[in-house]
Amino acid sequence: MNSLLEPKVIRALYRASGAGVKIRLIIRGACALRPKMPGISDNIEVRSVVGRFLEHHRIFYFFSNGNENTYISSADWMKRNFFNRVETCTPILDKKIKKRIIYEGLTLYWRDNVQSWIMQPDGTYKRRNGRGQKISAQLKLMEKLGTIG
Repeated sequence: MNSLLEPKVIRALYRASGAGVKIRLIIRGACALRPKMPGISDNIEVRSVVGRFLEHHRIFYFFSNGNENTYISSADWMKRNFFNRVETCTPILDKKIKKRIIYEGLTLYWRDNVQSWIMQPDGTYKRRNGRGQKISAQLKLMEKLGTIG
């Protein structure tokens, strides 16, 4: 998503991390959550991918005991979106569409090592190490969707 600022949601994510839930977030912009803080957010990773395009998906993927639940939403996790607006969130039920959304919106961006930044416990970011094959999520999508190449 673009922003994660809602304190109640952040506290819930910290509780989930404390219970052993692995949480991986791709937050393009503002993020008030702090990952990898000992005893608080040990199981949370936050990345930001900033490239040529301003897009920021709002995809929520949950996996537990073999069950996959995937949702797309109109809202970032911010107070104004939860309490002052009408937003929508819908499950993705079609398996083919779900697979595409997960790959194009999450997997590729998690693998990005060209335009990806990793949030540190103090809120600063360090560029992700680009060892091995260079993967730019945006470039891969442009190639796949026929806009270049």
